[in-house]
Amino acid sequence: MKRLISIGLAAVLVIGVALAVIFGRGGTEGTQLTTVRGVIGSEKLAFFSDQRVKDAFAKHGLDVQVDPAGSRQMATQTDLSKYDFAFPSSSPAADRIQHDHANSHTYAPFSSPMAVATFAPIVDLLTKAGVVHKGAGDYDVLDIAKYMQLTANGTRWDQLPGNTSYPVRKNVLITTTDPRDSNSAAMYLAIATYVANGDNVVNTPDQEAAVLPKVTPLFTNQGYTQNSTDAPFEDYLSAGIGRNPMVLVYEAQYADRIVRNDGSIKPDMRLVYLSPTVYSKHTLVALKSPGDQIGQLLTSDPELASLAATFGFRTQDPKYFTQAVSQHKLPLPTDLVDTVDPPSFETLERLLDAVGKQYGS
Repeated sequence: MKRLISIGLAAVLVIGVALAVIFGRGGTEGTQLTTVRGVIGSEKLAFFSDQRVKDAFAKHGLDVQVDPAGSRQMATQTDLSKYDFAFPSSSPAADRIQHDHANSHTYAPFSSPMAVATFAPIVDLLTKAGVVHKGAGDYDVLDIAKYMQLTANGTRWDQLPGNTSYPVRKNVLITTTDPRDSNSAAMYLAIATYVANGDNVVNTPDQEAAVLPKVTPLFTNQGYTQNSTDAPFEDYLSAGIGRNPMVLVYEAQYADRIVRNDGSIKPDMRLVYLSPTVYSKHTLVALKSPGDQIGQLLTSDPELASLAATFGFRTQDPKYFTQAVSQHKLPLPTDLVDTVDPPSFETLERLLDAVGKQYGS
C-alpha cells in the first residue's frame, strides 16, 4: 500500500511539473500563456530574447514570439498577415506599415540616437583632421558637414595628415546597412540630406533632386552592404579596425554590450555621436488586438521600461535610462541637443528609392 501511495505521489508530481511547463512560469496560475507573434528590427532581438523580459510578459499571461527583419524590408516586403505586431526602428517605417493596415495603432515606447562605433586611432585621426570634436558632456562628436567634405573629395585614410596609425588605401566612409532594406541606413540618409540641404529638412521635389548627388555616394561607394543593423555591428566587434573602421549603429546596440560586460567591447573601441543626429523612434504597430497589449505594456509597465533601459534604449520616462547610465557607469550622455527630425514618410521613401536605383539592381 505504501508503495502504491508513493507511486501515486510521484505521478502527481510529474503531472504538476508537466503542467508548469505547459502553462509557463510567471503566468497566471492555471492559465495558459497567450502566444503573441511579432516581427521586429534586429537590434531589439536581444531585448525580446532575454529571460527577464520573457518573464515580465508572462506575468501578464503573454508569450511573445518574434522574428527579426530589416525595418524597411518589414514595411515593404514582409508578409505581416501572420503577425500581431510589427516593431520597426523608426516612425517613418511604422508610418508606412500603418498606412497599409487599416485599424492599426502605434506606440513609441523607446528610442535610440544614431551613432558611429569606431576605434581610438580613428577618433584621433579625425580629431586632428577637424572632423571630430568633444561635445558638452565630454563625449566625441563627428561633424557630418565636415565629414561630407572629406567624402566629396574622395579622401582616403592614407591621405589624412600625419596618419601613421591607419594608413589604409581606401576611402574615408562610414559603413552602413543597405538603404533599400534597413532603417539605420534610412536614418543616416535623413541626417545627410538635412546637412546637404543647408541644415534644413528636405521637403520638396526640387530639394530632393539637389541633395541626391551629394548623398548617394555615401552609400554606393561602400560596395556590398548588409540588410540588418546587427550584421555590420557584429563584424565591428569581431573583425576589428581592419575591416570596418567606422560603423553606423544605434546607441542602444553599443550600450547593451557594455552592460553585458561580455568582453565584446575592447579597450580601444569608441562610440562617437553624430552632429546632427536623429533619434530613431522604435515604433510598434499593433496589427491585431494582442499587439495592442504588447504596445501598452512596453509603454506603461515599469519593469519592462527598466529592462529596456538596461539594453540601452532611451525610454519615454527618461528616469529609467538615467538610472541605467548611473548604475552601469555607461559612458553615454543623458541629453543630446543637436538632433533633427527625419523627412516625411513620402519624402524619405522617394529618397531611398532614388538611392536604391543607383545600386544597379
